[in-house]
Amino acid sequence: MYRSLEFTGTDMASHHADAVDFEGCRFTDAQLSGMEMRRAGFSDVEMERCDLSNMAAGASVMQRTRVSASRLTGMSWSECVFRDVVFDACRMDLAGFRFSTFKNVVFRDCTMLEANFQNADLRGARFERCELTGAQFSNAQMEGVRFTDCALVRINGVTSLKGATITSRDAQGLVYSLAGAMGITIEG
Repeated sequence: MYRSLEFTGTDMASHHADAVDFEGCRFTDAQLSGMEMRRAGFSDVEMERCDLSNMAAGASVMQRTRVSASRLTGMSWSECVFRDVVFDACRMDLAGFRFSTFKNVVFRDCTMLEANFQNADLRGARFERCELTGAQFSNAQMEGVRFTDCALVRINGVTSLKGATITSRDAQGLVYSLAGAMGITIEG
């Protein structure tokens, strides 16, 4: 257990950790890329300008945490739980959250091209000003999810958006995905 520690400029890239917990810690400019974790816990943590690209975590929990201005490209957090988490101004292309659960989670000003939320429970999550082109939502639970000022072009699993709320401006990006899912051809 790491409690109330500062990790500034720390390099943990490509490390392996099992059943490690971080509580009340702050990560600034930390290098966590390629790190592999199982049963990890992040509680009351702040991460700023960190590199979490290609990090892999399974059966892990992140709660009361803020991740800002960080790189999470290719990160895979499958079968994990996110509770009271804010992702702010993060680069999250190709990030994978398959089979994960999100409660009171906000994605704000994030670039999430082709992010994968397949079979995730996103009920109540919010996406604000996010680029979600090509994101995967197949079989996700989306009741109560809110999309505000998001790019929703070429969304996969678009029929799983049932129960989500989107702005009228965002709906325009869904037209081709919805038509494709319903076998409708749009000409002209």
